[in-house]
Amino acid sequence: MPRAKFQTLTEQMFYILLCLKTECCGMDVMDRVPEMTDGRVQVGSGTLYNLLEQFLDAEMIEETRAEGRRRSYILTEKGREALAKEYDRLNIQAADYRRTFSEEES
Repeated sequence: MPRAKFQTLTEQMFYILLCLKTECCGMDVMDRVPEMTDGRVQVGSGTLYNLLEQFLDAEMIEETRAEGRRRSYILTEKGREALAKEYDRLNIQAADYRRTFSEEES
């Protein structure tokens, strides 16, 4: 059975949505993601623009401006919910890890 789209987010998806908390264009996102992650996560232009299109189709972001080829986007309520759901999922995983390893030490 195929996984539902955006049921979980990849690291790149998570950071792209996180960047779009405030309005910005694709080039801004490509600059912000490595800045937010101390260079640990990079987003290539092909990946970025593909994901932006998918997020638009899923109504997780909306286009706010178009100036020539430069487009700006912002997170929608649906996008905020997906980001919050992923944050909660990651916290649960971290708690499971801590619990598992603290039980070993007991």
